[in-house]
Amino acid sequence: MDYQELETIPFETEDGEIVNFYILEQTTLSGVNYLLVTDDIESEEITEVYILREQIDEDEKMISYEMLEDEQEIQSIGKIFEELLEDVDVLMD
Repeated sequence: MDYQELETIPFETEDGEIVNFYILEQTTLSGVNYLLVTDDIESEEITEVYILREQIDEDEKMISYEMLEDEQEIQSIGKIFEELLEDVDVLMD
């Protein structure tokens, strides 16, 4: 996978800092969109990833993302992303 060509999204941390995340994969579960992202593509192997949940504000017609913190939700969505990435690896071999 050529990580340099990945789509990015800006994410504002609790400190107000803006971090550009690279989108590795995305999925929808029960009508909720999730993104698997990383902020480090410089190393040969990605070691740290995050799962973001899409939040839609109908009043302001805005989409934002929040980092998952619930361990059970992280485990459930993480398993889905593992399966999706395994499928991608098989296709690329």
